[in-house]
Amino acid sequence: MSTPTPATPTPDTVKPSNFLRQIIESDLEKGTYASRHWAGSPGDAAHHAAGQPDPAKIRTRFPPEPNGYLHIGHAKSICLNFGLARDYGGVCHMRFDDTNPEKEDTEYVNSILDAVQWLGFGWEANGQNHLFQAST
Repeated sequence: MSTPTPATPTPDTVKPSNFLRQIIESDLEKGTYASRHWAGSPGDAAHHAAGQPDPAKIRTRFPPEPNGYLHIGHAKSICLNFGLARDYGGVCHMRFDDTNPEKEDTEYVNSILDAVQWLGFGWEANGQNHLFQAST
């Protein structure tokens, strides 16, 4: 009688893992942020404490500065931040940083928004638009 050999994992059965996913999964398992509140817009701790319980299990953000076209490193960040939010029932904030207003242009904003969507992601979640503009 032969001993059955374990099935070889296929790409469809292998769950991706890395240190970020391990941290997220550990925090979710422990309920580290289960009592977190969200006030509906970015703000400090007092602002969020006055809000409702957060429906998102995790929150990430993609904060490009609209002063040029995106490059491959931005694509990696988009996929990482939006992908982790998607995979863990969370929200990714599309938050434009304007640290150098003299070099920013609407053409770059539109190009960035188009690139995020082209990669298959969006900033609508839980019936809310998570597109923000941060000023310094």
